[in-house]
Amino acid sequence: MRKLLTLLAAAMALTGLLAATALAGTMVTYANFPPAKTFPCVQMERWKVEVEKRTNGELTVQTFPGSTLLGPKNMLRGVQTGQADIGCISTAYYPGVFPFMDVVNLPVAFTTTEAASLTMWDLYLKYQPAELKDVKVLTLFTSAPSQIMSKEPVKALDDLSGMPLRASGTILQILSGLGAHGVGMPMSQTPEALQKGVVKGLVSSFDVLKDFNFAESCRYETITNLPVYPFAVIMNKAKWDSLPDDVKKVLDDLGREQSQWTGQYLDNHIKESLQWSKDQYQVEVFELTGAEHDKIKELGTPLVDEWKVAAAKAGIDAETVLADMLALKAKYEAK
Repeated sequence: MRKLLTLLAAAMALTGLLAATALAGTMVTYANFPPAKTFPCVQMERWKVEVEKRTNGELTVQTFPGSTLLGPKNMLRGVQTGQADIGCISTAYYPGVFPFMDVVNLPVAFTTTEAASLTMWDLYLKYQPAELKDVKVLTLFTSAPSQIMSKEPVKALDDLSGMPLRASGTILQILSGLGAHGVGMPMSQTPEALQKGVVKGLVSSFDVLKDFNFAESCRYETITNLPVYPFAVIMNKAKWDSLPDDVKKVLDDLGREQSQWTGQYLDNHIKESLQWSKDQYQVEVFELTGAEHDKIKELGTPLVDEWKVAAAKAGIDAETVLADMLALKAKYEAK
């Protein structure tokens, strides 16, 4: 009998401890797909720290970088079904799913990540697009403008003639118009493709010069300001609904701040990556002329027209949204 009473007391104590732990706060899982050192995961870890600090530990966050919980193509579904409470999605992996957010991916020559990220955030707040109604949006940001990194110098657009370059998405079509040969492939396959001569460079943002050490093989960098890629940090709707109001307020208050912080971080990181590349590998950076930038913009016009058609089919006032996007771009780039 004494042994039974002891076991019952221990069980009651454990139950009480678990209840106290539950009352002390909530733990959420946050999945991300790129490697831990890249900017989507750097912003994730910053967000975790800020959330835990501002909620006084009422909400704790367990992060899963590098596709350890969900990969890029199953992130959206994984969050919707609760495999992860929070996930970071790149809308480029879901063609046709995010017609509104695709406006930020158009070739309009954003010059900074901060301007692109804040433009995306403001557009979302104004229009609350239906394509994101099944999840809670926590923050939004973009990649940096895409640039050319090559093994041979691209001092002018004519130098692109016949050059095979790794790229993705809408950039492939623009490269074709410039006379280059765009090659679609995962970033993970690019180092081997460069080594074997399958491609002579890549089009991405300059942070990869350092983060993936592309500066070693691509010593020539050309500023083209090709499209940025939109990202969204989303939360399972049921999980969001279960959170206390004070925690919800902290997360809502952090949304725009996190968008701006990520843009500023990436812009600064790119400056550091370029300087590191110059110091380590003596890379050269080339600027195009105004007329050449105009040519790139002209080649992007069909992509803008295609977006307008797709947006209209989705019930979006494409002309108004595009005009708002360009106005916000001008506003934030002026700062």
